Order: sequence, then C-alpha cells, then structure tokens
Amino acid sequence: MVNLLPKPLPSGLLILGIDPGLSTTGYGLVLLCEDRTQAVAYGALKIQRRRPLPERLRQIHDGIAAVIAEWQPAEVAVEDFLVGNVRAAVAIGEARAVALLAAAQAGLPTFQYQPAQVKQFVTSYGGSQKVQVQEMVRLLLGLADAPQPADAADALAVAICHCFQRRRELLAHSSG
Repeated sequence: MVNLLPKPLPSGLLILGIDPGLSTTGYGLVLLCEDRTQAVAYGALKIQRRRPLPERLRQIHDGIAAVIAEWQPAEVAVEDFLVGNVRAAVAIGEARAVALLAAAQAGLPTFQYQPAQVKQFVTSYGGSQKVQVQEMVRLLLGLADAPQPADAADALAVAICHCFQRRRELLAHSSG
C-alpha cells in the first residue's frame, strides 16, 4: 500500500474505489474536499492464482475488509463490468461480489460504475487505454508518478469518478 496522506485526515468525504479481479484487485482511497480531490492511499491485492476459488475469494474479501477497517471510508465505489467473454465476466463478477459483501458488512453505501463511464469521467473518452487512465489519474490527483500497478490506478479512477458524481449531486442540490 502506498500512503500519501498521514492520519488524521483532513475533513472531507473519504471514498474507497475498487477495481475487482480474481488475480489482482486494485483499491484506492480518495478524499473529496470542498475544493479538491486528494489521493490518500492505494494498492493492489495480489491473489494467489493456484489456490482454490473459495480461498481466492476469501483473500479478496479479507483484503478489502482490512482496508475498510484501517481507513474507515464513508462510501465505496466499485467498477462494474462489461465483458464479452462469459468466463471472464463470471470471474470478475465473483471478485466484485465479495468486494460488495465486505462493504455491506461494514454498513457502507456502495456505488457501481461501468468501465466506460469511469474512463469518460477521468479522461473525457470512454474508450481510453490503461496508460491514458493512469496518466490522467496522476494529473488529477497531483501525483509525481502514475500509480502502479494499473489495477490501483483503475481503482483510484473509480473513486475519482464517484467524486465527480457526488460533486454534481451536491451542486444540483445547492442550486435547486
């Protein structure tokens, strides 16, 4: 895990973004303040590929639960999926399900975003490549280097997408 802000955190809405996967699940914490979005921490859970599926799912669940317990986010944003390959869709769906379960067990509201939606918010193009997403995450969060691995950058992108959505909702409520 890469920690970018020390505890205690400044006031704001702490959002955990998750990019689920059976071999690597990325996570990123972003703090939404009134005037800016700050990266707090990010990393990736490396799942042991040779383990039986139930053990791999438990690793994902326990890893996400540990991040939630350590950082106490207010909301969780999870990348949903659109995969043409049925086998890949099932695998990602299983990883996504245990991430959602960990958030639900912590009593956290969860939000789901399609990959194209995340890319559209972060890069202004729904068909962006991973390298473009990493670079825009770096720029948007003012980081010296692009987050590694790409799964962590994707998780930060999901959290940023949720921040944009929350800002939009707050602006709509304040002007309405």
